[in-house]
Amino acid sequence: MDRTVAVDFLEAILEAVESGDLPVPVREVWTYGDVALGLDPVERLEVYVTKDLLLRDDAPDREDEFRRRLGVRGIGRTIRADWAEAHPDLVRANDAGYAAPERCLAAQLLPPDDPAHLEVCNTGFEDNVTQRLLGARARGAFEEVLDPRGVCLWLDGVRSPTALDRLRSGDLVFPTLGRALEMLGLDAEEAESAAAAVEAYRAGQTGVTVRGDVV
Repeated sequence: MDRTVAVDFLEAILEAVESGDLPVPVREVWTYGDVALGLDPVERLEVYVTKDLLLRDDAPDREDEFRRRLGVRGIGRTIRADWAEAHPDLVRANDAGYAAPERCLAAQLLPPDDPAHLEVCNTGFEDNVTQRLLGARARGAFEEVLDPRGVCLWLDGVRSPTALDRLRSGDLVFPTLGRALEMLGLDAEEAESAAAAVEAYRAGQTGVTVRGDVV
């Protein structure tokens, strides 16, 4: 997609987050990858969201009703019941039939027909970059690395006043992925191998994808 279109999607995501009308509370919104690097066109729109867990069951008497009506369990415990009531068409379940916050967020926030990826985690982007790198290194699974070249759009209720404009103008400067991974502690050979694995993995992704992660 054109970079201007990609940034317009990001602005729409921020508007949804600011409205509070989401399946789970959200603390952070970042973008990374092509749009952060100023590429045009953008091969994939990549977004990272930090979510909070629901701390209580907000519909203890309605779970069976939701299960009968929508065929999904866990509404009110893993996603907000009032959101599910307002957006039954956006409710998504995992393979076990329970409401999946990351899939619901993707259904609401991402464009349905354009190449886009959503990462959803309970910890912040910067912390998860480090955790994912350590885990990928230990397993030799560098395709799991999270690209550290990210731009924070929204944090704890505050939107960045400049991020969208700078993304539109494409004037942010980042190192290559390999160099960025070296700065996080990989040696040069590891960093280049990791960068190649990440790029190969991205090239194999199509359409809308989502990953839920817990750290």
